[in-house]
Amino acid sequence: MADDYRTTEVGERYSQALFDLADETGVLDAVRADLASLRAAWNDSADLRRLAQSPVIASEDQQKGLTAIADKAKFNGVTKNFLGLLAQNGRSRDLTAVIAGFERLYAKKTGVVAAEVVSAQALTAAQLKSIQSALRTSLGKDPEMTARVDPSILGGLKVKVGSKLFDASLKTKLDQMKFALKRA
Repeated sequence: MADDYRTTEVGERYSQALFDLADETGVLDAVRADLASLRAAWNDSADLRRLAQSPVIASEDQQKGLTAIADKAKFNGVTKNFLGLLAQNGRSRDLTAVIAGFERLYAKKTGVVAAEVVSAQALTAAQLKSIQSALRTSLGKDPEMTARVDPSILGGLKVKVGSKLFDASLKTKLDQMKFALKRA
């Protein structure tokens, strides 16, 4: 699911427009919080992904669905209007790229370093604190961490900081061994 959050040219344009509007109107943090909630909902809800990505669902219906979600979640007016516009223009499938682009712009403006930690099982508070401490030492900044569980990595961790991915997952190590054995 984390791979869904890549920037695209369309996503860059829309995220820049949303970022500029949120910054000008003084609701940058509120819009960022809305997008974080939307990202969590995207990861948890296959229905939301279908709504935004299905070519069979008309853009008017996507617009109604996304604005209804924004109303129910009590999103800021800027976020709600933006989601409606995105769907109206037939670009709701680019929502993840917009979120990724917005986060990149926010980090650039505020100096925030975002880190995503993916593990096969839920991490304890002590483990998260240890990872945060190691990242702080290596980055020289206090990272803003999000943790996610992905059982498909089998064990170990994946840590993504900006565009860098540190992959110490068991699945990757097994794939590397399999590749090495095929070459031997």
